Amino acid sequence: MATAREWVGGARPRTLPAAIVPVAVGSGVAAGYGDFVPWRAAVALIVALMLQVGVNYANDYSDGIRGTDHRRLGPARLVGSGLAEPRKVLAAALCCFLIAALAGLALCAASSWWLLLPGAAAIAAAWFYTGGSRPYGYRALGEVSVFVFFGVMAVAGTAFVQMGRITWLAVAAAVPVGLLACALLVINNLRDIPGDRDAGKRTLAVLLGDRRTRILYAGCLSVPFAIAVAMAPAAPLAALTLAAAPLVIHPIRLVLGRVSGSGLIGVLGQTGRLQLAFGLLLTVGLAIRL
Repeated sequence: MATAREWVGGARPRTLPAAIVPVAVGSGVAAGYGDFVPWRAAVALIVALMLQVGVNYANDYSDGIRGTDHRRLGPARLVGSGLAEPRKVLAAALCCFLIAALAGLALCAASSWWLLLPGAAAIAAAWFYTGGSRPYGYRALGEVSVFVFFGVMAVAGTAFVQMGRITWLAVAAAVPVGLLACALLVINNLRDIPGDRDAGKRTLAVLLGDRRTRILYAGCLSVPFAIAVAMAPAAPLAALTLAAAPLVIHPIRLVLGRVSGSGLIGVLGQTGRLQLAFGLLLTVGLAIRL
């Protein structure tokens, strides 16, 4: 029976910045327009966190019963390592999705029922990433989904539930957020290329190969700063994100220096810290409009 600590590990805490940052940035956009609504931002955060934890448990379950996780270098998975029964991990994933759905319904009631469509799409995307008979995560579409749901939809959606409209600034701010969320998946899949290839899991990293995946990772970390600077004419303090630029140096140096295997586990944590720092600075820069 898995311990509480192992269940927390199964939730993959290092990936949670991908849920926190878009809500913070979307709320920063709303604050910049004078429309920040704290309770709606808090509920949006619950939705994002539950979707992130839910997809992590669902991934653990689906990969575990397929045998994909039998050869991996990262932290132990609940199902793949036999720490927890598959049905219990599945139940945990479904509970997370249910909480996300209920919180999302509250936001729909407070803003617009049209949000039911992207909300349902987000839950479906979370499950079919590795679930179902034809998981799209096995067909090199994981990064696309992360960019859409933890970038564009999460940032613009958070802003929308507070402002009642979508602005170009919200969409623009979603791009660097989405790229940094993709970086988390890219580095994870780079580490798992050998095992994924053997298991028939055709991630984008498997298709691109080791060298090009490393270049993709460097781009996902670097381009967000250029976009933030490009936003400066409309939101001058968005350039504050440059203060987080030093955090890019070490992980990119490790990845381009061809660190592999378990050596990439620490890079995942560094990427999450960079994402949090960048997100906090961008949030402040968008919330304070000169």
